Amino acid sequence: MSEFPALDFRPLRDRSAAPTLVQQVADAVVRAIESRVLAPGMALPSVREFARAYEISTFTVASAYARLVSQGWLLARPGSGYRVAPRVAAGVSAPTPRPWEPPTPGAEWLLSDVFADHSIPVKSGCGWLPGEWLNEGGLHLGLRHVARVPGGRIAGYGHPYGYVPLRETVAAQAASLGMPVDIGQVLLTQGVTHGLDIAIRTLLRPGDTVIVEQPCYANLLALVRLAGLHAVAVRRTPEGMDIAELEQAVQAHRPRAMIINTVLQNPTGTSLAMANAYQVLRIAEQQDCWIIEDDISRELAPGVAPVLGALDGLRRVVYLSGYSKVISPSVRVGYAIAHPDVVRDMARTKMAVGLTSPEIMERVVHEALHEGRYRAHVAGLRERLALAHAKVARRLAETGMPLHAEPRAGLFLWARLPEAGGLAGANAMAERALRDGIWLAPGSYFDAAQRDLPWIRLNVAYSDDERLWRFLRQEIHGAGAASDRVSRLTG
Repeated sequence: MSEFPALDFRPLRDRSAAPTLVQQVADAVVRAIESRVLAPGMALPSVREFARAYEISTFTVASAYARLVSQGWLLARPGSGYRVAPRVAAGVSAPTPRPWEPPTPGAEWLLSDVFADHSIPVKSGCGWLPGEWLNEGGLHLGLRHVARVPGGRIAGYGHPYGYVPLRETVAAQAASLGMPVDIGQVLLTQGVTHGLDIAIRTLLRPGDTVIVEQPCYANLLALVRLAGLHAVAVRRTPEGMDIAELEQAVQAHRPRAMIINTVLQNPTGTSLAMANAYQVLRIAEQQDCWIIEDDISRELAPGVAPVLGALDGLRRVVYLSGYSKVISPSVRVGYAIAHPDVVRDMARTKMAVGLTSPEIMERVVHEALHEGRYRAHVAGLRERLALAHAKVARRLAETGMPLHAEPRAGLFLWARLPEAGGLAGANAMAERALRDGIWLAPGSYFDAAQRDLPWIRLNVAYSDDERLWRFLRQEIHGAGAASDRVSRLTG
């Protein structure tokens, strides 16, 4: 029996046999509107009421309602919640969804508009977890805690290095990774991307050469270009950096820094093997260059993996991490750990370009880390991602798309378009996908030269959608058939 008579909603929680909960909520509302059980102008249950009634996340309900607003089924009015949208004209039995306008893909869209565009139905190319996967309980506890803090204690700018209790927590986490540090070596940032920007501005100057990975984190490439640096790309293998290629690049270009994603790399999902990490450090020491270590996905990795900052003793490594992948991307809290002199210089850079980081969010994260269920939440994420990896890897194999590696952890898989399919690059396919409401992240986003590569990055948490696989099958098999026809005609 439905909790709300107007809605035929019975949540199915087995993701292997049902759509996402967000899609199930949206489908239930659409069925009620199409059957005229919900009439134009009628109010829907509030997000909190709906979530409580069916014991699902408020993030799930809010995401479903937002999707229905973007499609024209609902109206959102401040102070009056969500209501059914009016019919287009008299005599029309159900509201017609507003046509979805696909965005124009490219580096600019990826770096800015994509974060504001919630209308894309299938977000296989995004870089974050679904709302219902995040640490909702920890966030709510942290927000309630901050709401009880007297205004006078949070009215100022805060400490240039960041909220002291959270820095103490970070220092303790660093010690567990083999980096015993005091809080004078911890600088809080507005996420890892902000930390990368601060490190680049502090350690490097326009015209300097940096080693980046091929492929690498898309936003890093934008930061490198903005800083006027010369990027030299070195191939990322399933074991880490291609050591022979790295040695050649170092000899030829004399870089000032290497920027490396240690564990569950974005976009390939690979992690450095221990032997590879030692080789990278050896080369950096011989060349006397910095290593900026981006370790944002460490908590999603099962088992033990090398930490460059620990192996180096933080002599030439600036270690960056944060909480966007496990708590919520919206809190924008990260941190840098380095030698005290380097951290002091980075704090000056931080203050010069943006003043302090927001203490309110740092307090929220601190409470979320200490609310008692954080470890269980992270363990649950790892398990859920492992299941998603197995399912998506199997579907890619069935579709004929080989993988760079099978990490079985983290968010990403890096898949190649089949050579027999006749698709030389992924850009045109990504544009066609967007017209069908499917976001794919093509290889050009992650290439220092922005070449049209036959690779795509898939977020396994968003890729359990039959619309994605139907599109990929049509693209690959259709292109292959066309290629065969051309071969027969020209053979």
